[in-house]
Amino acid sequence: MSKATDDEIDLLELFRRMGRTISKWLKAIGNGFLISLFFLVRNIVPLIVSLLIGVGVSYIIKWSSKPLYKSEITLRSNAVSSSEMISYFNKLSLLLIEENYDAVSTLMVIPRDKAINLKDLKTFWMIDQNNDKIPDYIDYKQRSTAYDTINTRVEDMFTIKVSVADPSDLRLIRDGIQTYVNKDEIFKLQNDFRLKKADELLERLNYDIKQLDSLQKIKYYEETKNLRPKEGGQIVFLQEQKTQLVYEDIYNLYSRKQILDKEKDVYPDIITVISDFFQPAKRFNGGFYYGKVIIPVIFGLMLIYLIMFRNRKKLKELYRRY
Repeated sequence: MSKATDDEIDLLELFRRMGRTISKWLKAIGNGFLISLFFLVRNIVPLIVSLLIGVGVSYIIKWSSKPLYKSEITLRSNAVSSSEMISYFNKLSLLLIEENYDAVSTLMVIPRDKAINLKDLKTFWMIDQNNDKIPDYIDYKQRSTAYDTINTRVEDMFTIKVSVADPSDLRLIRDGIQTYVNKDEIFKLQNDFRLKKADELLERLNYDIKQLDSLQKIKYYEETKNLRPKEGGQIVFLQEQKTQLVYEDIYNLYSRKQILDKEKDVYPDIITVISDFFQPAKRFNGGFYYGKVIIPVIFGLMLIYLIMFRNRKKLKELYRRY
């Protein structure tokens, strides 16, 4: 028998073995599925009872716990980057985790009982997916990195999400957030410097606009003066008109001026509220909030108990053996 024939036989034997192995796996999976199905059907009553117990426990915990409400506010950081502002608010989050309500009350200038009602405060980046300087979504899962070139962090906007015991406190908390930022001396100095620099640039832009406007009038006068009539009353241009070039420069200066005017008039403070807290319609720690954890846990414990109960004889034999 030739070597080629031996290779063909080995290859066929390999495929047969693979086929038998796959067939065994499929058969084992099918048997396991049927055994699991029959087990669930035979124990359907205790499993349903476990689900009902889980629902009941979830609602008992809901009724016995104080309601909590979530809301969020979007802010624009005018004087410093979002990174600096997020780090600054993380200090406030740490104080809430440590339940240092006296410090929170002092920093935000709110009553202590209102600080106690503020259960949680987290700051999140806003993400720009297309590098068009427009936020696309909020990074709630905190997966963004500073090195991501596709989903970039917005450098002047961020979102704060809070949990409160009383939704009527949201306006007070918003004022407290602004007070917390405005009390920082470094932020104040940087914002004053930003506004001062805007004033200086505006003064220079206004001067340049006047100069270009005067130049435009001179050019227009010179261009029209160099026109003379030809025979038959037609007009001939003796010089190429350049006035349109001055128009473009003026428009560019006006665009820059509008940006600076906006910075001064719309965003004069250290931070600006872009989207205020919304009034939550219902508590977030309802029955579903607890049920999504409690129901699977109780169901799983019941399942483990039933498996052990149905196989108690085998477990006893294993215990005696080992």
